[in-house]
Amino acid sequence: MLRWHDIDTVFLDMDGTLLDLEFDNVLWNTLLPQRWAARLGVDESAARTRLFAHFDETRHTITHYSLDYWAAHTALDIFAMHDELKHLIRYRPHALSFLERVRASGRRVLIVTNAHRGSLKVKDLMTGLTREVHHTVSSHDFETPKESADFWRRLAEIESFTAARSLLIDDNAAVLDCANECGVGHLLTIKQPDSSQPPRDALKYPAFNTFDEIMPP
Repeated sequence: MLRWHDIDTVFLDMDGTLLDLEFDNVLWNTLLPQRWAARLGVDESAARTRLFAHFDETRHTITHYSLDYWAAHTALDIFAMHDELKHLIRYRPHALSFLERVRASGRRVLIVTNAHRGSLKVKDLMTGLTREVHHTVSSHDFETPKESADFWRRLAEIESFTAARSLLIDDNAAVLDCANECGVGHLLTIKQPDSSQPPRDALKYPAFNTFDEIMPP
C-alpha cells in the first residue's frame, strides 16, 4: 500500500486517525444537542436540527472547529463537556506503536489537526500524544483549516518538507483533496474512524483500518 522508501515526512490527523472518533461524535452529536435543548427549553430533536444546520453552514471553515465559537453560540461550557467524556479518549488500534516505528525509522512525524488547542490539551493529557511526535500543528495556529491551501502554504513556512515525499493520513476526504492539490504525494484514509460505528465503504482514497497494516520497515 505504501512505498516507504519514497516517504520522508509523515503528517497525521488526530481525531478519527490517531484517536478514536467516538469521543468527538458523542460530544458533538449527542451531548451538546441534549444540553442545548435543555438550555433552550425545546425538544431535543428541534435543537439537534438547528444545531446540525449551523454545523453544515460552517463546515470546512475555521469557525466550524472553534470551541470558543460553539461555546458562545450555545452558551454552554464545551470545555467542561470534554472533561465529562474524557474516558472515551483513546488511541485507535496500534496507533502508538506506529508512531514509535515511524520515529525509529528516522522519518519526521507531525500531527496536523483541525482540533482547537483546548480540545488538543485534554486529549494530550489523556494520551501523551504530543510527546510521540516531532511537532503538533493546529489549524487554529494559522487561522485557516486544513481544507484550505493556505494551511499547507503556512505549514511549509515553519516546516521543511518535500510535498511529493510526504504522507498524509486523514479521515476527512476534503482535507485529503486539498493536500492532493497542494502536491502531497502519498494519501491514505481510515476505514473506521469511530469504533462504535460500522466501517465506511466507497472511500475516495486508499484506506486501511488498523496501523499494523501499514507499519514502516
